[in-house]
Formats: sequence, structure tokens, C-alpha cells
Amino acid sequence: MNLIESIVEQPTYDLADTIPWIYLKVTEICAESPDGQPNPEPADCSEVTERFSGTYPIYPAGEMSEMMVFCDMETDNGGWTVISRKLDGTVNFYRPWNHYKVGFGMPTSEYWIGLDNIYYLTSNKQYELRVVLEDYEGKSVFARYGSFAVGDESSGYQLTVGDFTDGGAGDALVNHNQMKFTTLDRDNDLLDKENCARKYLGAFWYNKCHTANPNGVYRWGADGTLFAVGVSWQPWKGHDYSLKSFIMMIRPVQEEITCKC
Repeated sequence: MNLIESIVEQPTYDLADTIPWIYLKVTEICAESPDGQPNPEPADCSEVTERFSGTYPIYPAGEMSEMMVFCDMETDNGGWTVISRKLDGTVNFYRPWNHYKVGFGMPTSEYWIGLDNIYYLTSNKQYELRVVLEDYEGKSVFARYGSFAVGDESSGYQLTVGDFTDGGAGDALVNHNQMKFTTLDRDNDLLDKENCARKYLGAFWYNKCHTANPNGVYRWGADGTLFAVGVSWQPWKGHDYSLKSFIMMIRPVQEEITCKC
């Protein structure tokens, strides 16, 4: 039975009942492979068949690893899995190791996807990273990295990032490349006698200490009262400007993002 025939056979209700059912049928067909079998569960947003930005389930470590994430389906042809998002300060990012390991927050607002999940994703394919920044004056810029990967927990979730393309933000991550992750209770940075996460109230792949602090304290624009503790990207706004929004998102390199309906 084709889609039109199956619609005709449905009992007649009002339009509000019918449209969601049609949408569901189209979604089911779009999720099928050419032989009529369901496609494998999406590992990331590039494999999600919907073409609208929003929250969707992905399976970074196989069918038993379902989690909800925000998918950006609009920026540069879409398919981006948002791994970190700061928008309004509603979620506390000053957290211990185990929280950053598994993830926290809500994909509908602010969240961190989890270091384990970033490792699962980037260990199976080559990924690129896009960092999108917005200030309180209404300007938005980005930084793009053609290679992005995170090691497993035994490596300290070591960061590998490179192949920078400037979208107006400047390159803040060059200073963090090959660094291990540091939290308030796990000091893996290169700063002698101090913990960068405690010093700058965040968590990140700190060096000695940072030129990017996406998980810092949410503040409002230029504020020099507490040095470098805000949500900052030093090459663009300096250490004392806390950004309005800070989004990190990844997708497989040279992936075709199309729904084969």
C-alpha cells in the first residue's frame, strides 16, 4: 500500500487529526532504506533524516546509547551535533569530573553532551568543529576547525584540534591543542601549583590556563572585576568580556547530509 492509499483508508477526522498522522507516515518512509528496511539508528545529527533544527535522539555508542541532543540543520548545510551550548546562564557549568564525563543540562537550552559521548563520536569518524560566538552588541562570529577529536578517559580526554578557518573569531584553541581535560576536582593542566578550573571557575582542556573558557561563569559583557572567569574567547573579545552565547558543534568531515526520501 502506498502513502496515498493508506491516507484514503484512514477514518475521516478533522484536519488537526490528519496532518500529524501524514507527517508521521512521511517520517517513517524517510527513515527507511531503499529496500524498505529501517535505517540504522543515527550516530549523530548528520544521520538524522529530519531537516529542521531541533532536539533529536542520537546513538553515539550504538543502539543502547540513546541520548537527546540539539541538531543544527541550517548552518552551512546542517548536520551539526551540538556538543556544548551556553545561552543564558540557567545551567551551572562549574562541575566535577563525573558530570563532564557523562554530560548534563537539557538540549532544549544549555547543556554539555559528555566527554564519553564526544570520544565515542570522534573515534569512529573524522570530525570538524564549528564554534559560534555572539556578543551583547548583536554581532556573531565563528571559528572552524577541519579536524577535531577527543581521546578516551585514560588519556584524560586529550584534545586534538587543527586546520583552523577564521570566521571572524580568531583562533583560541591553538593554545588548547593536545591538552587534557581539567575540572575542579581533576587537575590535568600545565599550570604549576594551581588548578585552572578552580582559578577560572570552569572546566576545559586548559593549558596554563586558557585563551578560551566556554564553561566559565555566565556574566554580561565587559567586566574586569574578576579576571578571565567569564565565557570568553580571548582573540575576539579578550579575557574580560563574557559572551552572550557560546556554541560548539561537530559533524563528520565531507559528509553528505541528505534525506533519501
